[in-house]
Amino acid sequence: MPLIMGVLNVTPDSFSDGGRFHSLEAAISRAEQMIEAGVDIIDIGGESTRPGATPLPLDEELRRILPVVFALRDCGKPLSIDTYKPAVMVEAIAAGADMINDISGFRESAALTAVKESDCALCIMHMVSDPQRMQLNPTYQDVVQQVSDFLRERIAEMEACGIRRERLSIDPGFGFGKTLEHNLALLKNIRPIVTSLGLPLLAGLSRKSMLGSITGRPVEQRLAGSLAAALVAAANGAAILRVHDVAETIDALKVWRAATQ
Repeated sequence: MPLIMGVLNVTPDSFSDGGRFHSLEAAISRAEQMIEAGVDIIDIGGESTRPGATPLPLDEELRRILPVVFALRDCGKPLSIDTYKPAVMVEAIAAGADMINDISGFRESAALTAVKESDCALCIMHMVSDPQRMQLNPTYQDVVQQVSDFLRERIAEMEACGIRRERLSIDPGFGFGKTLEHNLALLKNIRPIVTSLGLPLLAGLSRKSMLGSITGRPVEQRLAGSLAAALVAAANGAAILRVHDVAETIDALKVWRAATQ
């Protein structure tokens, strides 16, 4: 069964739960709920990367996430940090983070420098442009091939600078510079991507706009769509599911697993 990565947004402007877990006390409480529900990894994000989001100053991102890392580093679950800033990576690893989840795929040389001497896990994501412009007019000749090629290039560069392959996982970047058609093509082709690249694949589909496009539901009413997407991703070979609704996703996976074993 896939590992469940629970989303912990410590941001006032996240698209799905902005502001709800902004205080340290609320963030810790939310993390405790996810742990009780059976989460495998907690993914802490201090900056919203929804389409059109404004970049966050470095000092503010550090102010948001470091107290949460310090508070949770002995919680018994690996902590992932959702950031593309090399300086945040350095500070988060020093504070006890177990994984860096970079939406920009460690394209900055400074990002490679920030992580290469550590032993933390690294998730390489595909994204077109940046959050401000990624959804303006995303176009591909063959989205599955092009995303796979990008990830393959990033894997090769990271290995070339001395990062062990065992530390790496991949994320096709659902919703990051993709239309609904592109997202569905990637979802249907998770297994070929995994087979081609030979690394665990993280699927982040929870509450995303592609689900709203399919169902017509606003973000706060996308639980059923998120669960369906999680089951499809799991059936197609995803190794990690990044979700907001941890307990519900685990329940759905248990039923799916029991019925398909």
